[in-house]
Amino acid sequence: MRTHVILPEDLVKSVDAHAGKGKRSKFIEEAVREKLRIEVLLSALKETAGILSAEDHPEWETSEQVAAWVRESRQQSDQRIDRYRRG
Repeated sequence: MRTHVILPEDLVKSVDAHAGKGKRSKFIEEAVREKLRIEVLLSALKETAGILSAEDHPEWETSEQVAAWVRESRQQSDQRIDRYRRG
């Protein structure tokens, strides 16, 4: 799709210098996609901030408890994978 976008001259010159001749549109497309990806991630973080509480997960109270929880979770995962492989 074609669209009309107005950009400052210095920005266009900088894009052209980095993107190379004839590659402006691709460079801008990639920049916009990256910006949108970041915005979507930030939005998800804002929407989910605070949904986990220490009260709901006492196993995460200290860093030692978190490490133990991670080890246990990995062991359980490894056991499930082993059972799957044995079929």
